[in-house]
Amino acid sequence: MQSFVSVHPSSHFPLQNLPYGIFSTATDPTPRLGVALGDFVLDLRAIKRAGLLSGPELSAHERCFEQPTLTAFMALGPPAWREARATLQRLLSAGEGALRDNLALRSAALLPMADVTMHLPAAIGDYTDFYASREHATTVGAMFRGEANALQPNWLHLPVGYHGRASSIVVSGTDVRRPWGQALPAAQPGATPTFCPSAALDYELEMGCFIGAGNTLGQPIPAASAADQIFGYVLVNDWSARDIQKWEYVPLGPFNGKNFATSISPWVVTPAALEPFAVPAPPQDDPLPLPYLRQPDGLRANYDVQLEVSIVPEARGGTGGGGGGGGSQGKGAAGAGGAEATVVTRSNMRTMYWTLPQMIAHHTAGGCNLRAGDLLATGTLSSAGPQGAGCLLEATWNGTRPLQLADGSQRAYLQDGDTVVLTGYCQGQGYRVGFGKCHGKVLPALPPQ
Repeated sequence: MQSFVSVHPSSHFPLQNLPYGIFSTATDPTPRLGVALGDFVLDLRAIKRAGLLSGPELSAHERCFEQPTLTAFMALGPPAWREARATLQRLLSAGEGALRDNLALRSAALLPMADVTMHLPAAIGDYTDFYASREHATTVGAMFRGEANALQPNWLHLPVGYHGRASSIVVSGTDVRRPWGQALPAAQPGATPTFCPSAALDYELEMGCFIGAGNTLGQPIPAASAADQIFGYVLVNDWSARDIQKWEYVPLGPFNGKNFATSISPWVVTPAALEPFAVPAPPQDDPLPLPYLRQPDGLRANYDVQLEVSIVPEARGGTGGGGGGGGSQGKGAAGAGGAEATVVTRSNMRTMYWTLPQMIAHHTAGGCNLRAGDLLATGTLSSAGPQGAGCLLEATWNGTRPLQLADGSQRAYLQDGDTVVLTGYCQGQGYRVGFGKCHGKVLPALPPQ
């Protein structure tokens, strides 16, 4: 499968991928739908106006390509998604001339990725975060309760989750302010909480999925058909203030320790692009899930997505940061001012115990209605082995075993000026299907009010 646009084998965005996103340009600041191909963005509004996005499904819903988010397109469901993907792969293929040979349209519709600004892909109405990695849940449980009681009694019976905050979800490249909150300064008799900036700011390596058509209130989504609800996948960094979280989460769970920021990658990778990389999910037979969570044989799968997290410290004597633009795919190892990145996590989505269709089935089991553009995240994705920890809480054993970065500095938790960079891809034969970057820089806490 070859495109008339040159795409390097290491690019995250070959013709086999074609992820969707929302972008704008300096000359046209209106957010609009685009597709990534190599180092370019295809403007779907321009393609639609040229009459090249046609077909039974798309012709009936062509106004969705004039919207400032993907939400209306997400709501159309799998038939429209399949038609759009087939049409775009044909238009961009080396053997198709409708776009290739129309130089004026190519100039207007194929824009350099370096020249675009990326925005949130959808109008996110609701956000739910899960706790689906057995490796992560076991390590954190052992840290605080001992190995004998690492997993809570419910963990192997249902995908544990909590409702997050949609209003503070930000697109990659957005700076994140260190939050204030209540924390207990010391584990000693008589200690009282203080209101302070978080001293234990952490990243969480996660993946997320956007919901498509959704379900009617009161009508659960069966596990067997839940995959049809997934429009596409993104990288997620669910920033966490561990000291605030530790003090406040009893008895109702995360609140201010989680709600200040969640970063997502700008390009939404479709299930069709990931399907060649489907792998069996870890077995669930001891115990066997309740019937409403069981998926038919052969359908219970994850994807072989190689995931990586790097920390780029602020360059000494410079403004620091780094990590590239929101639309970039993440080739560089250095940030602004020459700061060097250190890989601190290498993990894989294939190890996830609870699959996203199971999460959807459980989420809607009581009749909860999911809507187009809702975001579901997996929770921290950890794997066995060196650098498998998906957050600093695990990697440093709650800050007691600091990591050393390439510049010689150490990290128990994130420092002001650090940029955290998530990336992930599936490796095919001679091509990659990737997510680009999800990155954000930590800014100092605001002065006290």
